[in-house]
Amino acid sequence: MASRTKARAARPARVTLNCLAHAGAGVASYRDWASAVGDGVDVHALPLPGREARRREPRLTTRADLLADLLPGLLTTARRGPYALYGHSMGALVGYTLTRALADAGAPPLFLAVGACPPPHTTTALVDGADLPDEDLLPLLDTIGSLPPGASASPGGLWRRTFLPVLRDDLRLAKSLRNAALDPVTGGPVDVPVLVFAGSDDPLAAPAALRHWQQWTTDLIELHTVSGGHFFASSVGLAQHVGRACRDHVNAQPAGGRR
Repeated sequence: MASRTKARAARPARVTLNCLAHAGAGVASYRDWASAVGDGVDVHALPLPGREARRREPRLTTRADLLADLLPGLLTTARRGPYALYGHSMGALVGYTLTRALADAGAPPLFLAVGACPPPHTTTALVDGADLPDEDLLPLLDTIGSLPPGASASPGGLWRRTFLPVLRDDLRLAKSLRNAALDPVTGGPVDVPVLVFAGSDDPLAAPAALRHWQQWTTDLIELHTVSGGHFFASSVGLAQHVGRACRDHVNAQPAGGRR
């Protein structure tokens, strides 16, 4: 009995992996992550208001609203045990913002993982895209593969009526988060490792540009290039990599908790 008790005590704690989606999207990209991340990791996808089960809730467009919505739940998660964050595209900015706030509250994650997102100080064609006319915004979205095929994106089409307004508000949120990251009071480097994933053919977030996430952590950065363009969050290989990182980081923790 004593040996079984000792073995249970030596077993690493389970890690909660919180996943955040790209602009205009729900969390469907993470549907298969639970079976892909491997042992010891529980995937918890966090949809923002205005989509999926939260579609009737008002959408968020500011950092303050984002923190009011997601920070209390993540602080509860932090009290239960080790956790990490993965954010894709705009979700990476959400993840950075939450990591900064969680660290300020004394509850930092094991690491922050970001995918397909230039660091906050880098400008992109979509930074000011929220208020562009449709005829200017849609070509930008088309370059990264955001437009659906067929007539859905045509004037009066379902995508244009239903999803484009969500995407515009998400672009407003992304701009708010970038601006806050550049403010010394609300931004600056985080004191956790940052894992960066770049699509080899991503026209919005090329691997070379993503190296500059090093400026946003006082810890180590790991840069990994995956095959494909901008939308690779559903990749099984990505989920497996992040799952391994969860186990590696929780195993590296000193006895008794955080570093």
